[in-house]
Amino acid sequence: MAESFGSDAERYDQARPRYPQAMVDRIGAGSPGLDVPGVPDTPDTPDILDVPDVPDVLDILDVGCGTGIAARQFQKAGRTVLGVEPDARMAEVARRLGTEVEVATFEAWDPAGRHFDAVIAGQAWHWINPVAGAVKAAQVLRPHARLAAFWNVFQLPPDLAEAVAAICQRAVPDAPFDFRAMTRGGLDANQAILTKAADGMRESGAFAEPEQWRFDWERTYTRDAWLDQIPTQGAFTRLPPAKLAEVLEGVGAAIDAMGGSFTMPYATVVITATRTAPA
Repeated sequence: MAESFGSDAERYDQARPRYPQAMVDRIGAGSPGLDVPGVPDTPDTPDILDVPDVPDVLDILDVGCGTGIAARQFQKAGRTVLGVEPDARMAEVARRLGTEVEVATFEAWDPAGRHFDAVIAGQAWHWINPVAGAVKAAQVLRPHARLAAFWNVFQLPPDLAEAVAAICQRAVPDAPFDFRAMTRGGLDANQAILTKAADGMRESGAFAEPEQWRFDWERTYTRDAWLDQIPTQGAFTRLPPAKLAEVLEGVGAAIDAMGGSFTMPYATVVITATRTAPA
């Protein structure tokens, strides 16, 4: 499944949601243990880390950068970013849109003596062994630099979630996963991924105690906008065209029954820790 997202890399880049600017600012500040009392973690908070002496340029390694969605947000904030991406099709889109990318799995990637002030991974860290990934990240991070893995966690409205699960179950009855759990979404459904990421950082022995940050936001989807995103999700990237068409038709009808659009609550969750100084 990890290698299937490049089957329609252009659609992936256009349809997948971006990340809250407050998250980009907080990671990009690059200051370990920075705490800003009284500032809410919301995507609408401007200049969340308006802190003096933050460097103008912060070199970032983006692991599993895909088409460069997160990388471009950090670049827009004035950071230099190098991506590592195993799928050449995804990497090509990222390059065309302005991100330097090296094609490799993170485990096999050669840092060639380079070090970074942050290692990030958007929607990608769960494809990497969490301990091996943390060890590799520690090797390329400067002391006190940050590893940050983050995910956009969505939660379909309950009535739509039930309808979508039933549609998917009918279309793909032999799927190797639970459509009801997948469509229900939310943090509970993703807690295992978050826990593994934090435990991997701990077990590597190279990081301070991991922190979990959360940024809540929402997005309103039209019928067409949500149907455009469905084929980019891992559960559907390898479906035969006829089965995918059946799913899209059914989900489209369910959204039409709700008035043609819906509002999706999102939580962007970050598991992050700072590199401890070598003994």
